[in-house]
Amino acid sequence: MHSSKHLLGGSSARTLGLTLALVSAIAFGGSGTAAKPLIAAGLSPLHVVWLRVTGAAVVLLPLAYRHRAAVLRRPGLLIGFGLLAVAGVQACYFAAISRIPVGVALLIEYLGPPLLIGYVRFVQRRPISRGAAVGAGVAVAGLACVVEIWNGLSFDALGVLFALGAACCQVGYFVLADAGSRGDRPVDPIAVSAYGLLIGAIVLTALTRPWEADWSLLGGDVVMNGRTVPALLPAAWMVLIATVLAYLTGVIAVRHLSPPIAGVVANLEAVVATVLAWVLLGEHLGLPQVTGGLLVLAGAFAAQASKPGTAPETATTAARVGTTTAAGTGAAASVGRENAPPGTDRVTRGPDAVPAGATALGERLAGAAAEADATADRAGVSDRPSRTSRGD
Repeated sequence: MHSSKHLLGGSSARTLGLTLALVSAIAFGGSGTAAKPLIAAGLSPLHVVWLRVTGAAVVLLPLAYRHRAAVLRRPGLLIGFGLLAVAGVQACYFAAISRIPVGVALLIEYLGPPLLIGYVRFVQRRPISRGAAVGAGVAVAGLACVVEIWNGLSFDALGVLFALGAACCQVGYFVLADAGSRGDRPVDPIAVSAYGLLIGAIVLTALTRPWEADWSLLGGDVVMNGRTVPALLPAAWMVLIATVLAYLTGVIAVRHLSPPIAGVVANLEAVVATVLAWVLLGEHLGLPQVTGGLLVLAGAFAAQASKPGTAPETATTAARVGTTTAAGTGAAASVGRENAPPGTDRVTRGPDAVPAGATALGERLAGAAAEADATADRAGVSDRPSRTSRGD
């Protein structure tokens, strides 16, 4: 599918992307609140993750079948998304919290947006707006307050390594979601989400061995903030809202925003998770967490309201030089038409005949100038920078 951002104006696409990114962050933020009662009832965290991903994959099977052509079009992209954005993030995060405090693991995982900005700037060598960079920094500072990093810092090396792995996989989520719209073989974001979850479910099945879990617990009740509810209620919420809706809206949002800005807006997930835990699980917020939540909101707003990045000067200069050279070549060709000697080969006969060598040279230089202009235009695009050729 050709990305819908080509059919929308810049402002409309940005508004739609921001709205979808907010919906995705809110949906993702409810996953922990839904999972905690199931874990308290006796399911292991990894089995809850398997239930979440596999349930979502089953729901999206009809869509996966409808978009089955995507498997042949971009198999590497789909496999990478399933391994990194689904299985990698989940497995690394839960491995991390088994060794270090949850707050520390969450903060390290949400270093993903700054890592993403560094990847885009230094690996893909694309311009980054100052607002996106400042917003990422403010949001991470706010997250430090939300999770109260000073209450239980641990330096377990392996646990920190797992959390960093989750952060890197989160970068893969945004980069691969954006790569699906790139090149001459674009992939529908619905296909990316559906096959990513399907591949992630297969990988997690091998890692978690779900046949060892006591799934009869889902037929009973669980407790949420002192209230008894059917276990299937938080399970359905976790599958349908915190996974299906979250992934679908998140991947589409990246198509309308740049990956760095979508990554910063995704930091709202931590704020949503904390608020929902307060309302539904009775885990009250303190003043530092409220302050941190406001900082995350400010950082996300600063990123989405940022000005376009500055285009590299070399591209602009090349465009100017190319244009001037093409103009000079056109003049030389005109002189050639007047003064070419009788024996010179000509492209056409008659009074306007042009020497073949001058015409070919003029066409090559004019083409180079046009290419330089196009390069400068692409380099000047705002928050959706020019695509890199490295897709999968």
